[in-house]
Amino acid sequence: MEREPMRIREGYLVKKGSMFNTWKPMWVVLLEDGVEFYKRKADNSPKGMIPLKGSSIHSPCQDFGKRMFVFKLTVAKQQDHFFQAAYLEERDAWVRDIKKAIHHIDGGQRFSRKSTRKSIRLPESINLSALYLSMKDPEKGIKELKLEKDKRVFNHCFTGTCVIDWLVSSSSVRNRREGLLLASSLLSEGYLQPAGDTSKAAAEGLSDTPFLDLSDAYYYFPDSGFFCEGYSSDDDVVLKEEFRGTIVKQGCLLKQGHRRKNWKVRKFVLRDDPAYLHYYDPAGGEEPLGAIHLRGCVVTAVEDMPDTKKHDVDNILFEIITANEIHYYLQAASSTERTEWIKAIQSVARTGK
Repeated sequence: MEREPMRIREGYLVKKGSMFNTWKPMWVVLLEDGVEFYKRKADNSPKGMIPLKGSSIHSPCQDFGKRMFVFKLTVAKQQDHFFQAAYLEERDAWVRDIKKAIHHIDGGQRFSRKSTRKSIRLPESINLSALYLSMKDPEKGIKELKLEKDKRVFNHCFTGTCVIDWLVSSSSVRNRREGLLLASSLLSEGYLQPAGDTSKAAAEGLSDTPFLDLSDAYYYFPDSGFFCEGYSSDDDVVLKEEFRGTIVKQGCLLKQGHRRKNWKVRKFVLRDDPAYLHYYDPAGGEEPLGAIHLRGCVVTAVEDMPDTKKHDVDNILFEIITANEIHYYLQAASSTERTEWIKAIQSVARTGK
């Protein structure tokens, strides 16, 4: 029986049309021998497939000055395909895995992610499943806490340092270095999940180790009651909306109108259930002026945009493209805040209902 190609990476990206200068959200799947893209994540048949044999990848790609974090994939027949990620780390992760896949297929090798157990020489006697149950023991296991970082509250989680402390104190490992290797194995096998930008970046390969022995790197058990909520440091009163779910992030942004293309300040409230970004008149009012449905959306940073009626709009813009391809343009107060909004919206779009 022929083996199914391995799925190396998948997620929403914005893809440029092959004939017209249109950019649309696509669910992109990187396989060992090619890149498939779908109109929606739930679709069974791809809209197209890009073979990787003989291809080359270019990043950063400056062909489209108004779009940030674009990379170009050029196939053997010299046809170019352009993709846009939401932020720098996401683009670099895609480029790194595509380069690795191209290197393996051009060298006649099979792409394989090294087994964590083998790569760290984990003894066969260690039972990760049994260890996981011990870690979750209500009396002797790792204590789940409520932790705060970057204006967000993480419920039912713990730090990377706590994990290593527990492994050492329970005699599961001899020292912190061994603990780091064992914790990385637990993370790789799905017994631990990263919570927050620091631990997620490491898990995606942007650090020397996938697991971090740090007090500001947060993790949680996958079947725990983990959830994240945001709070605002603004002086304005937080509205008491009668919606389900927790507030992930809130604050004021500039929003471009769909009809007159003018920009107005709106207060935005991002909730995870249902996955909506509601916006309000910042002067007050309990009823939202509108809402953006985020389930299956794509969000990316943009440098500039056409039809801008207001001349003092700075280039700290980002774009939300909903599942039914409605485009919303928003502006943050700084590039750091823009990245925070993009990551928060991405998280809700993936996990919200």
